[in-house]
Amino acid sequence: MRTFLSDTVLYVSRVRDFNPVDWASYIAWVGLMCGLFFCTGGFVYWGHMHGVNFPAYVWNVPIGTFIFVGAIAFDTIGHRTVYKEELKKGEALVHHITIFAGITSCLLLCLAWSHRDFFRIPALVMIVLSIFYSVIDEALHWRRYLNGYSDRVEMWSHFFIFVGHLLMILSWWQWFEEGYPGVAETLQKF
Repeated sequence: MRTFLSDTVLYVSRVRDFNPVDWASYIAWVGLMCGLFFCTGGFVYWGHMHGVNFPAYVWNVPIGTFIFVGAIAFDTIGHRTVYKEELKKGEALVHHITIFAGITSCLLLCLAWSHRDFFRIPALVMIVLSIFYSVIDEALHWRRYLNGYSDRVEMWSHFFIFVGHLLMILSWWQWFEEGYPGVAETLQKF
C-alpha cells in the first residue's frame, strides 16, 4: 500500500513530463494567482504597517488566496499530465468557466470600490457562478475518482482549492459589503 507522501511525490514528479505548452500554461495560471496573492496581501500588509486597522476577516483574503495558489500548484500538474485526456471530455470547459467567473468576480469587486451601486450585483452574480461551477467541477472530479480516473492527491488539492477560494471570495465580499474599511486609509499611505 502506498503512502500519501509517496503518492504526492509521484504526482509532483510528473512535471518532468511537461512540454513547453504545459509549462507556459502552468506558469501563466499559477503566476496569475500568485499575482492576486501578492496584490491583496501586499495591500493589506502595507496598510497594516502604516497603522491602518483592518477588520480581522480582511486577512482571510490573502490567506485564502495563498491556500488556493498552493492547491492549484499541485492540481495543475495532474491536469497537464496524467489527467489531460480525461479533462478534454468536458471538465476543462467547466474549469474555464469557473476561472472566468472567479477572475471576473475579483475584478468587479475592485471596480466596486469606486462604483459600488453599479458593480454590486454583477460582482455577486459572478461570485455565485464561480461557486456554482466549482461545485459542478467537484462533482466531476468525484465521478472520475470513483471510476478510478483520479487519485487522492488531486482530490485533496481540490478540497483546498475550494477552501481557499471560498475563504478568499466570501471574505472579500464581506469587506465590500461593509464599505471596504481600511482601503481609503491605505490608499492615502501610497
